[in-house]
Amino acid sequence: MSDIIKILPAEVSNKIAAGEVVQRPASVVKELLENSIDANSTKIKLIVKDSGKTLIQVVDNGDGMTKNDMKMSFMKHATSKIKDIDDVFSITSMGFRGEALASISSISNIEMISKKKGSDKTNIISLEGDNLVIKESVFSEEGTSIKVMNLFYNVPARRNFLKSDFVELRHIIDSFNRIALSYPDIEFNLINNDEELFYLKKNNLRKRISSIFGRKIDENLIPLNEKTSLAKISGFILKPQLSKKSRTNQFLFVNKRYIKSQFLNHSINNAYDGLLRDGYFPGYFIFLEINPTKIDVNVHPNKTEIKFEDEQNLYSIMNSAIKHSLGIYQITPVLDFEKEASMELPYNSQKSLIKEPSIEVDSGFNPFEKEKNNDDWQELESKIEDGIFDKINNNEEVDSPKIFQVFNKYIITTTGSSVIIVDQSLAHQRILYEQFLKSSVNNSSKSQKLIFPIEIELTKNQEIVLAEIKDIIDSIGFKFTVNERVVIINAIPPIISDNPIEEIFEDLLDNNSYNLKESFSLSDLIAKKMSKLLSIKNDKPLKLKEQQTIINQLFSCKEPKLSPFNKQIFVTLDRKDLDKNFLNG
Repeated sequence: MSDIIKILPAEVSNKIAAGEVVQRPASVVKELLENSIDANSTKIKLIVKDSGKTLIQVVDNGDGMTKNDMKMSFMKHATSKIKDIDDVFSITSMGFRGEALASISSISNIEMISKKKGSDKTNIISLEGDNLVIKESVFSEEGTSIKVMNLFYNVPARRNFLKSDFVELRHIIDSFNRIALSYPDIEFNLINNDEELFYLKKNNLRKRISSIFGRKIDENLIPLNEKTSLAKISGFILKPQLSKKSRTNQFLFVNKRYIKSQFLNHSINNAYDGLLRDGYFPGYFIFLEINPTKIDVNVHPNKTEIKFEDEQNLYSIMNSAIKHSLGIYQITPVLDFEKEASMELPYNSQKSLIKEPSIEVDSGFNPFEKEKNNDDWQELESKIEDGIFDKINNNEEVDSPKIFQVFNKYIITTTGSSVIIVDQSLAHQRILYEQFLKSSVNNSSKSQKLIFPIEIELTKNQEIVLAEIKDIIDSIGFKFTVNERVVIINAIPPIISDNPIEEIFEDLLDNNSYNLKESFSLSDLIAKKMSKLLSIKNDKPLKLKEQQTIINQLFSCKEPKLSPFNKQIFVTLDRKDLDKNFLNG
């Protein structure tokens, strides 16, 4: 009987390992930038072509490597960060597992140039699969330059799963921003296809945030600074008015490592309780410093998940710190228990004479006169007074309404022997979706000119998104110009005139909104997004004419049964179904 268990060849095992470490070009960017930081670099340049598919190059002025170190760095489990098992539980460096370069080299072509500080020799390594070539040169600055070319060239299936350049570039920028925020004392530069996207000078955290996300965010930053025996918390939180419908402005770092934490995120959201609109999330740039022995960073291959030794106390500390900052900066009301409320005078009254209050009497008031009210209940009452029940008892025909609203959420109408119950919000989404999609395809939308143009400062990610969707949102009625990082909106689709224009436009530029897996085109995605943003919400009372309009427009749609997000819009109850409930009566 032959054995069935075999040792995988190094080529295969490295490619499997690469699947965990390298998911897309942004993964390579993260690993290379972290290596440069661990090398004590003060200047780091990132160069990408075709959103990283053709080239990812990182150039730094760090410590550099010897020839032997360069060869060893591409071997699996080769690292300078840990020496024994105890080091795993007190990690302070960004990288430590010794898998990054070995994994990257198995799915790409690599060239590394490095010069050790104080050395007069430069070493060059070229690596294509298992073919390693080492050269020496004397022409180089101190530090390291590494090129990753033709990513996934030998794994075509993986390369085919990559998204468009537009999407992959956004992921690269996200990785770049997270690391740049962690190290404001390092100079960063990002160049894509020979165009400089970012040049971030060495600065403090506040200036670094403004450089990345725009000047508007600076005036809405609230400092955060708390120190306890468990953790030091610093950074900034955003004022509630800058909250968004997505989590794009949420950055949490532990020992300068970007992480995702559900329980800490819940703690932060809880601190904003009562300050945010429904469906909105607060923004923050929070840094925690915790004893490395109290956390475990070796939980997930991408190292964005951390286990904490004392989660419960950390939750409370984070919550209290944010509430404290919100209170200090008068975002939430602060009670001063040392003041005597009865001795306080309003500011305006301190400069004016106190007058005796006057008494006004309504001479025409009649307590026995029936109050006029246009509520539905009063209408029903008047119908009763007019003898509607007498008509019913005498088998006379009654002109009852064919359509009405219940719970400020559902519109009920009848057709033939059936009752139709319509979700008003989902119905309106379908109506708007088909309208926007038609306008986008036919370029037939009308625009309403603004008396005063609106200016919005864009982040780099928003710039990239706008460049991609510019023609589509122009076709649905937005008219605007772009001057550097400022977009000037001159006209809008008439349907959004009663809505917050700036907020809607920024929602359209949300860099997490466009996943082509969920649709067949960008036009379709934008039509879906606009329909969701502008649709009437549940709990909104509608006039009879508005109800009729929604019903008429819904059943004029190509697909009235389902919302743009494939939710059922209405249910139909046949008379037979209703009669079944009264058979025993």
